[in-house]
Amino acid sequence: MTSDKAAPLLELRAVSKQFGEQPGRIERVAESLGWHTPARPVQALDAVNLAIAAGEVVGLVGESGCGKSTLGRIAVGLAAASAGERRWRGIAIDRLPPAERRHHQLGIQMIFQDPYASLNPRMRVRELIAEAPRVHGLVGRGAEADFVAARLQQVGLDPALAERFPHQFSGGQRARIGIARALAVNPAFLVCDEAVAALDVSIQAQVLNLFSHLREQLGLTYLFISHDLGVVRHLSDRVVIMYLGRVVESAPVDELFAHPNHPYTQALLAEAPTLKVERKRFLAIRGELPSPLDPPRGCHFHPRCPHAIARCRVEMPLLREIAPHHQSACHLNAG
Repeated sequence: MTSDKAAPLLELRAVSKQFGEQPGRIERVAESLGWHTPARPVQALDAVNLAIAAGEVVGLVGESGCGKSTLGRIAVGLAAASAGERRWRGIAIDRLPPAERRHHQLGIQMIFQDPYASLNPRMRVRELIAEAPRVHGLVGRGAEADFVAARLQQVGLDPALAERFPHQFSGGQRARIGIARALAVNPAFLVCDEAVAALDVSIQAQVLNLFSHLREQLGLTYLFISHDLGVVRHLSDRVVIMYLGRVVESAPVDELFAHPNHPYTQALLAEAPTLKVERKRFLAIRGELPSPLDPPRGCHFHPRCPHAIARCRVEMPLLREIAPHHQSACHLNAG
């Protein structure tokens, strides 16, 4: 099967994800007799479309519980979608035989939020970095030492540290080890799930600069998941805003920060701290994030939206282009 060079590097088509236990035989019989009420599934993602071009950095932003981490795990193949399709270089890789799918998935790797919990505490750094390329036949045992040294240098660490265990490093160093481990299989695409959220601000800046350097050096593509709008603005080419399992707005970074369209995006930007020397009143978005067990009808944001109209309560808004490369899902754009 050949890939389509004109296709996005990674594309998610109408991806949905529900969490919930599948009823067993006894539960199904009890349900049919009316003796048991099935548990409602959690709708984490609702028909999400996302296409990312080679070399692009897409920032994915939203409140906790909006589904952005679930989307990232589906993108990298750590979780299976309940519906929809994942395409890599134009190929629907989840339909491929297991061996061929593993070959393609090497090009997509993930960097996790907690740089300590994601590293095996019983393995030395040398083993953590060399394990995956050795298993996939990318490096022989005789070349492992030089390979690991090169990867550590690539992320700004001394190769002499390769024999240490994860607990012997600081948080920033462990973040760099996680990046080195992801780069060990020569990926083209990195999913970074809150990759700097657990770090001090000064260390965050260093790691973000490392991401920018690696992008230029290796031609990497990123899906950068974060709740920090400042980080996203610094690193991203395009920003995608999610709310309760749906994409509500997508635009180039400068366009989105200058002309936010969706009321949720406007509220997020209004709450973001700035360096302007002026009195500012911070107003939280009213109400609570609705439960994914029982999401609102129509527009999911309408119970918290100050501009909601009757149509918002009954009809789901579609993501439409409102300006070049700027899409928004809001009924207020229809007029």
